[in-house]
Amino acid sequence: MVRAWADSYPAPYASAHSMADDQLSGAPGFGRDDEVVNRDGFDKVYELYWLNIFGPKLVESIGRERMLSTPAHLVEELPNGSVLLVLRPTAADFASDEARVAQARAHVHLRPDLDFDTVLRTLRERSAALAPVEPRFHPDVAPFLSRLPDGFAISERQRKIAELNAFRPPEPEEWLPVALPSDAENPERVRSDYGDLSESLVAALHTKVPSIFDATPESLTDLDFYFWRENFPERYQRELIDEHTAPAVGAYLGDVLVRRLGGTWVLRAKMEESQVRVGKRVWLPFLRARRYMQSRQSLLDCSLTQFFREAERHRG
Repeated sequence: MVRAWADSYPAPYASAHSMADDQLSGAPGFGRDDEVVNRDGFDKVYELYWLNIFGPKLVESIGRERMLSTPAHLVEELPNGSVLLVLRPTAADFASDEARVAQARAHVHLRPDLDFDTVLRTLRERSAALAPVEPRFHPDVAPFLSRLPDGFAISERQRKIAELNAFRPPEPEEWLPVALPSDAENPERVRSDYGDLSESLVAALHTKVPSIFDATPESLTDLDFYFWRENFPERYQRELIDEHTAPAVGAYLGDVLVRRLGGTWVLRAKMEESQVRVGKRVWLPFLRARRYMQSRQSLLDCSLTQFFREAERHRG
């Protein structure tokens, strides 16, 4: 297929390789600015990949004899003067040490100005960065954290999993051992206002977070991931968040505690002091929501998922 493509669509250079390793290699710029990249393209062998097509101009600049004598699994001259170079029989083991040695040897053959040991060390570092890391996330936030690595470039995901494995969220502080007595002058009105706030969050996000209709622990995790993916606290106006989003999240969080853990609202005139009694503790969902919405990091440190799990543990 590649032979036919290269013959029909001559290119200065083309390659097939691991996308993650390609990102780590510095492609396509290899440290050059966009203007230079657009002008010069792949004008020398900045990197050697599993499969490579070298156009006639690049072959001549390297030297056709040198190109054809490259130590590799396959080196083949094509009818249009291009050269097909395949390092190994398969791309599947591109990150193995044997494959890295072959990659370094072939690269240095085509670029005698490079040092073999330096090239090989860099390749081995890339292999180490791509080595699979088993997720071992904190159990309270594992449903949330397990979704985060896919939000990063594929070359960064294993490193990110390792970072998230080490992450330990602070214990929730938004609770009291004894409830503050209700001082709301019109409890029914306050409860209705909280219902309106919760419904406003549902109305605003139901197309992006469909599970929000269900008001379950899974809905809270979906909200955590949505706000993190959107970098909500840092993308949107602080006034909008403080006056609308955070109170709506607090009301929704409180309703989930009521509906799923048998909680009871203890209403206060000051919204942040309003509590939900679950078991022997009372929880402060509005205070949690305000802290939650401070930054992208606070979405991790003060997640809705963790808050629910902590309340659930103290239900008895």
